Amino acid sequence: MAAALGEEAPDNEDYYSLLNVRREASQEELKAAYRRLCMLYHPDKHRDPELKTQAEQLFNLVHQAYEVLSDPQTRAIYDIYGRRGLEMEGWEVVERRRTPAEIREEFERLQREREERRLQQRTNPKGTISVGIDATDLFDRYDEEYEDVPGSSFPQIEINKMHISQSIEAPLTATDTAILSGSLSTQNGNGGGSINLALRRVTSPKGWGELEFGAGDLQGPLFGLKIFRNLTPRCFITTNCALQFSSRGIQPGLTTVLARNLDKNTMGYLQWRWGIQSAMNTSIVRDTKTSHFTVALQLGIPHSFMMISYQHKFQDEDQTRVKGSLKAGFFGTIVEYGAERKISRHSILGATVSVGVPQGVSLKIKLNRASQTYFFPVHLTDQLLPSAVFYATVGPLVIYFAMHRLIIKPYLRAQKEKELEKQRESTASDVQQKKQEAEAAVRLMQESVRRIIEAEEARMGLIIVNAWYGKFVNDNSRKNEKVKVIDVTVPLQCLVKDSKLILTEASKAGLPGFYDPCVGEEKSLKVLYQFRGVLHQVMSADSEALRIPKQSHRIDADG
Repeated sequence: MAAALGEEAPDNEDYYSLLNVRREASQEELKAAYRRLCMLYHPDKHRDPELKTQAEQLFNLVHQAYEVLSDPQTRAIYDIYGRRGLEMEGWEVVERRRTPAEIREEFERLQREREERRLQQRTNPKGTISVGIDATDLFDRYDEEYEDVPGSSFPQIEINKMHISQSIEAPLTATDTAILSGSLSTQNGNGGGSINLALRRVTSPKGWGELEFGAGDLQGPLFGLKIFRNLTPRCFITTNCALQFSSRGIQPGLTTVLARNLDKNTMGYLQWRWGIQSAMNTSIVRDTKTSHFTVALQLGIPHSFMMISYQHKFQDEDQTRVKGSLKAGFFGTIVEYGAERKISRHSILGATVSVGVPQGVSLKIKLNRASQTYFFPVHLTDQLLPSAVFYATVGPLVIYFAMHRLIIKPYLRAQKEKELEKQRESTASDVQQKKQEAEAAVRLMQESVRRIIEAEEARMGLIIVNAWYGKFVNDNSRKNEKVKVIDVTVPLQCLVKDSKLILTEASKAGLPGFYDPCVGEEKSLKVLYQFRGVLHQVMSADSEALRIPKQSHRIDADG
């Protein structure tokens, strides 16, 4: 579809940026921008054969952008899916006289059909590996009792339990899914395993049902049924009933959860569990952008307890979170505190210290890697020893910061550079094409820029003295990084009209005469300009809107 409109454009071409209009631009704004660029690039305005050829290519590109954006149907598709959406198979079946809303609905139907064709190839693997470590010998040993035992000078740390579980999902149809899961467990030399098969069907937009069959060497056959249903837009219920067959007979179980949205960020839960460990539980969970708060009360056999927990979410790129909780009941009291942080694109590392009576002190380390979870509970002591609490708190922090500085940070830096290099290689041809187009556009702009400068000088208006676009390095910690900028003085001056320059909220790499000099890296635009005989300077982020002149940009002559 897009190819039929003229010269083939790179996939990353931003038509809004090319025309320098807002994404909400009206037909009049589009037409005005189009006419201005047509006057600049029209082939008939250039006699030189080379300039004429370059003008023809740029004119076709501008014409293609205008044709897409001026048609409500193609613009609706472009806004949602970009140029790839215009080229998607099945577009030709969409009626041209439909409204943008109908076009969107039809196109989403085509997308769903493509997803269904790839459904059979998809799985959603999830897994957990838990390794329990007994390190009580570090704090609870009596050294005099082991003086005559060979090799007893070092504390004994041993693995006393392990659990491995894995599950995969196999979509059968658009509404039916099979889930296969299995687990293996061992503790103090004894172990066992189980395997489960669940069949889930989405019965309606409001609910689904699931049948589960299982078997294991420690437990007998298992039959279960789980039902989920939205009762109202703010309330749902989940019911799970199971029959566990064993040598002691049939053990039935039933769990029902009723949940309701109390407000935008708060959920309330009521749970009733009947069976081997019957209990009633109520909890309130409040989750916001910066915090997560939970309070819960359970009455049951054998455990009744009250729990309160709070988690603070820092708004940093590493998604750092600190948390604390207090849990008290018939089993005793447990205080937990810890933190977690993103250490790579797909990995989150967390550590929690658990201090309880009579449980003692434990350190729990958890690593989430994509859909896999690795859990390492380390039991340090059965008593409340200050030394154990101190080392459980300080030890992980020291190790983390040392690893982050010496291993994780250099690794992430190398990975980022590797990805940038791959991105540069994959986009090298597109960048080269854009560079040639930009250089050609600058040559075509020379005559127009000369007339604009003469007019602006006559009225003491806006003159672009110098302008650079790309990666600037102002931070001393990044002084080893290379500055990568291009001169965009001529393209910016060409955009000046009536002593004003207005750039919209879009990447400036798509502007006429611009290209991306550092793919995948953070870019800025730095402009030194003269207005009413006074020098001004401004630096703008790549996708930030810019309007000049402004008094705040004025350079203090005394400075």
